[in-house]
Amino acid sequence: MKIALAQLNYHIGNFEANTEKIIKAIHQAKEASADLIVFAELAIGGYPAKDLLRSRVFKQHCDEALHQIATHCQDIACIIGAPVKNSDPEGKELYNTAVFIENGIVRNIIKKGLLPDYDVFDEYRYFEPNKHFTCIELDGVKIALTICEDLWDDDEGGNSYVGDPMKELNKENPDLLINIAASPFSYTHFTDRIKVLSQQVAKSKRPLIYVNQVGAHMDIIFDGRSIAFDTEGTKIAELKRFEEDVQFVTYNNQNITSTTASVKEPISEIGLIHDALIMGLRDYFQKSGFKRAVLGLSGGLDSALVAALACEALGADNVLAILMPSVYSSDHSIKDALDLVTNTGCKHHIVPIKDITSAYDITLAPLFEGLNPDTTEENIQARARAVILMAVSNKFGNILLNTSNKSEAAVGYGTLYGDMAGSLSVIGDVYKSKAYELARYINREREIIPVNTIEKAPSAELRPDQKDSDSLPEYDLLDSILFELIENEKTGSEIVAMGFDQSLVERVNKLVNNAEFKRFQAPPILRVSPKAFGVGRQIPLVAKYPY
Repeated sequence: MKIALAQLNYHIGNFEANTEKIIKAIHQAKEASADLIVFAELAIGGYPAKDLLRSRVFKQHCDEALHQIATHCQDIACIIGAPVKNSDPEGKELYNTAVFIENGIVRNIIKKGLLPDYDVFDEYRYFEPNKHFTCIELDGVKIALTICEDLWDDDEGGNSYVGDPMKELNKENPDLLINIAASPFSYTHFTDRIKVLSQQVAKSKRPLIYVNQVGAHMDIIFDGRSIAFDTEGTKIAELKRFEEDVQFVTYNNQNITSTTASVKEPISEIGLIHDALIMGLRDYFQKSGFKRAVLGLSGGLDSALVAALACEALGADNVLAILMPSVYSSDHSIKDALDLVTNTGCKHHIVPIKDITSAYDITLAPLFEGLNPDTTEENIQARARAVILMAVSNKFGNILLNTSNKSEAAVGYGTLYGDMAGSLSVIGDVYKSKAYELARYINREREIIPVNTIEKAPSAELRPDQKDSDSLPEYDLLDSILFELIENEKTGSEIVAMGFDQSLVERVNKLVNNAEFKRFQAPPILRVSPKAFGVGRQIPLVAKYPY
């Protein structure tokens, strides 16, 4: 049995484009004499469709697309993810299913049992969990077909409500395991994925095919990297990272082999983050119908990083950098920004803000009489820049990219309606210490981000001789505490027990909690870590936070 693994990039709700892409892959597989083609979880309609799954029209389009796809499955079988109506009025309206089509007819509908509701997932909101699991059969081959999470659970007890799908399926002694997934990217997740898949192969002593989605849907990024394992747990095929791909394996004599598929070379963590951000940016613009981006370029690391990523993802001609020096901007910052413009080839304009901020100072002088300058005046500079950037966005149709990093977002080191403005936060899930690594990775072949931008002390340049370290701990130390607090979800007391200074941990913890209202109003963030700000980390705004 020749099997095609179809790893495609879907556009949520774009049924015409998605269906055309799926049908094209089916015919490609037929031309290669494949017997079966396997697509990802919820390929029809796209994932995550969220409350579109409540739309009658959306569900109707899903049904129509599934019917259209089935008509092309002559002389080839197909497994594809789709939302399917639940006939039981007592349950949720839909099941998350893997539809098995043969000779144009739907032979089986396999329903997902373990519905994740952690981090970025909220499947219990839309789907009814399945409680009964059975294999499918094609040409005498018994297949344990599962959907994403149903393969991830172990047989130490499973889920108390639906049980352990794989434990039940293994009782039927399947010949082959197939799992279709929509498994989001984080820089740690592939290792976990390989571990779980390998464990299932070791338990069942059966080969396994895993097909994942690829593509980005605003904040959530799918890396693809679909995989096939033989009975020994050896990875015999790995599809491309962050790209569409169709590859073939052959099932024969209780095992699978491949003569055309390849196993990818390992890539560094920072390389993965870079590639994820590039795809996240590109897909956000393409799927939203946008072409051009604008951003404020200060000469600092973060804006240089976002500019370099945007030029790579969108093309330098589609990126406009606005330099907005103030009376506090250093000559070297302006030079660094202009050097980056030269290195990337992006467009740029220089719009000084001295007269704008002076006008604010004069206008507010009667109201602020007798009061010393403080962060109020600093924030006015940041908001003046945001007004200019949004004016350019409105006038020319360039989408504003936010340049704040995760460290700043965590502790609230940013101006609401100022430098926190934007339609998309490109590096909002990248800590400052990791941003330096990313900059050096971008410069791995030639200097794109000026060396001085990377080496100089970070500063917002909102007052004379200002440094970030005036307000914050050194970033390496700050980020270590933030990582334990956010990614590892440790309490302040637990972090202190690890050896960190108690007063510093208390201060950082308070800053993170106090900045929650800012993050609530921040733009969506491209998710590359196991715990990003946004939908995967939901904290009440008005609360007494435990230490």
